[in-house]
Amino acid sequence: MMSTQDIIDTLAGIEPGSALDAIRARRLQARENAQKSYLSLFEPIDAGDVSLLERAAVAAFVTGLHGESPVATFYREKLAASTGGAALLGAIDAEIARGKTSGPYGSYPAGPLSVENTAGLIYRVSAASKPALGARLTAALEHAHLLVFRPRDAASSDMKALLDAGWSTTGIVTVSQLVAFLSFQVRVVSGLRTLAAVNAHKEAAS
Repeated sequence: MMSTQDIIDTLAGIEPGSALDAIRARRLQARENAQKSYLSLFEPIDAGDVSLLERAAVAAFVTGLHGESPVATFYREKLAASTGGAALLGAIDAEIARGKTSGPYGSYPAGPLSVENTAGLIYRVSAASKPALGARLTAALEHAHLLVFRPRDAASSDMKALLDAGWSTTGIVTVSQLVAFLSFQVRVVSGLRTLAAVNAHKEAAS
């Protein structure tokens, strides 16, 4: 059954009729589009080249990299509730701990921006986690980490690694869309929860 409640409102703890609800209503199209994106990525009518389990696993990993939050908890629980997901939780948790870092970092092509080159973790899934994750998820997690922390380093060789692991070009696009949406969702929910806390503090002080 597809979700009808707005996922960002739920994760941010926004109640109908609240001040934050009114703020979000001012940008109704953006609100609706974000919800449509969530539904198309995580509750699709046809999962196609990326299974629901793979979507949930990538989501749990990406949101976990951003730190503890209601968003990370939501997707971890979504993975646990997915068919076969409970068996992946240990590996995903281990890879989140292994992949946590700060960014973005990486190298620009030779030129004026090269002065901004920053070294950082080049993440690879551990040998211990690979049997549980399998080749497809192993490649997907490494690709997701690249997009989150080293987008400027993305190259054709990274696409080849995904193709070699069994991903189709359509599947690669979907995984990349998942990562972009999740990074957006984490930022929006964090901002809304911060704003709610500020408003609550003001109301308490008045």
